[in-house]
This record gives sequence, C-alpha cells and structure tokens, in this order.
Amino acid sequence: MAKQATREAYGKALVKLGEKHDNVVVLDADLSKSTKTAEFSKAFPERFINAGIAEQNMIGMAAGLATTGKVVFASSFAIFAVGRAFEQVRNSIAYADLNVKISATHSGITVGEDGGSHQSVEDIAIMRSVPNLSVVVPADGVTAEKAVFSVYDHQGPVYLRLGRPSVPVIHDENVDFKIGKGIEIRSGKDVTLISCGIMVAKCLEAADILKQQGIEASVIDMHTIKPIDQDLIIKKAQETKAILTVEEHSVIGGLGSAVCEVVSEKCPVLVHRMGIKDIFGQSGTPDELLKHYGLSTDKIVENTLNLLKNI
Repeated sequence: MAKQATREAYGKALVKLGEKHDNVVVLDADLSKSTKTAEFSKAFPERFINAGIAEQNMIGMAAGLATTGKVVFASSFAIFAVGRAFEQVRNSIAYADLNVKISATHSGITVGEDGGSHQSVEDIAIMRSVPNLSVVVPADGVTAEKAVFSVYDHQGPVYLRLGRPSVPVIHDENVDFKIGKGIEIRSGKDVTLISCGIMVAKCLEAADILKQQGIEASVIDMHTIKPIDQDLIIKKAQETKAILTVEEHSVIGGLGSAVCEVVSEKCPVLVHRMGIKDIFGQSGTPDELLKHYGLSTDKIVENTLNLLKNI
C-alpha cells in the first residue's frame, strides 16, 4: 500500500491552490522545511512570509492579511500553533471570524523522538472548544489535499491537523470529501469504528481481522471533528450494537468526547473511547509509541471484542 505523510500532501496542495487562486497567502514560523510550506515559498515567494520563531506574531499577521481579503494558511507544529498562540487564535482569528486556516503539522505522539514537550495530545480538545473554529483531521494524503481545497472554500477559520510520519493511502482520488460529513469506508452490522487521522488505517486493518472472526465492523473516517457529522453518528448508533472511537489524541475532549456528546443526547448507545489516557507523551519511534499507548491494530481488535461482550 502506498504511503504519504499528510504534511507532504499539504505542501503539494498549497502550490496547486496558489496556482488557482492569487489571494492565497502562506505564513510559517520558521519551520517551512518541516511543515512543507517551503514548496509554496519557492513557487510564490511574494505570497509567503516567514514570521520567524514568533507564533503569536504570525497569527496576528494572518489576522491582518485576512481583513484585506486574503485567505491565509498559517503553519507551525501543532504544539506551537495551538499552545503558544492560543490567545491570538481565539481573539484575533476566531472572535473576528476571519478566513485564516491554521494548518498544524507534527501533531500527536507520532512526532516521535522529540518527546512529550513536542507531542500535542490536547489540541483537538482546545480548538474545538473555540467558537467559530472548525476542526479537520485528514486520514491520508488524498484527503489532506482535498482538505486544503475544502478549507479554502470554507468561509471562516479552520484548524487543519496534520501529521509527521508517512501513513497508508486509504482513499482513492474520487472520494467525496466535504467538511462536516464523515466518510463511511466500510459498512457492518455489529459494531462501528469511528476514527480520524492516522488511526483510520488501523481501524481498517482491525476490521479485516474482526471479519475473520465473524464480526462485521463499520469503519468511519470522521475527518471533521467540528462541525461533526451528527446524522452519520446517529445512523450508525441505530444500525450497530456499539461504537468504538479511536484517535491519536487525549480521550478527554477529542473525537471520542464529540461522539459521546452526540449519542448521549440523540441516540444512547455503548461507546468505548481509545486514545491517550490523560498522560503526556514520551520519546520513541512512532510505532513504539502507538503500541505503548494502546493504539495498535491488535488493541483495536481486543477492545472491540471486549466492547461487544459487554452488550
């Protein structure tokens, strides 16, 4: 299976977007080689600004540019874009409902050896709590590229969460990607696996293993955490016996919490949340860390079987 990092797809998509729209401006906080915005800077140097190691200033600059009609993509590592610049994101971007797309790479524990100080496991929770701000987490290179064009067309601020490592390409070019609409990749009658980002591929692997054991699992790529696809969640809550959510993020306030909020109000069903259990990350390779924090394919299978036993 082909692999591509979502940050790689982001960099290439920005160039394509810039060729199509001359109002696209890209900002970066001195990490353009890592965030892959360097490709845009080479293609359109007059529309690229390196703000330096000054994330708060970068977001302030993005806000100002957006008031002039520019659509601004502001990039840094997730831990910095969310953590260091939160006040500016909240007050300068979201409060004013400006057309800024905060495109954060190196999210989650798969940042790897950089360790807990650089591993954002709380960014989805923080950003989805901010009014006016949409949150999008593509699963692979195909949907990352489509997300770039979709968030450009979307009026208002967006948090686009991207990853460091190469991940399996699970969607084809014809996938119907729409902000606010999850994608049902596989349909099954027994249990629904709802995931986002890099964990979608692992849920598909788990579904294959479960099928060998006679269990039919639906797999949902819930690429938009806010606004979340309530209709699809309710539909799967009604069609299957239970829901398992899987995310490379804290179980507090992320995808799992968003799904629980929907079903508790609309269609109560048993839900188990898989993610980081209220703990910081640590140094290690991406695969080592995913296994250590219980986010392996085998663990998804194990938790699904235990979930169905409890019904």
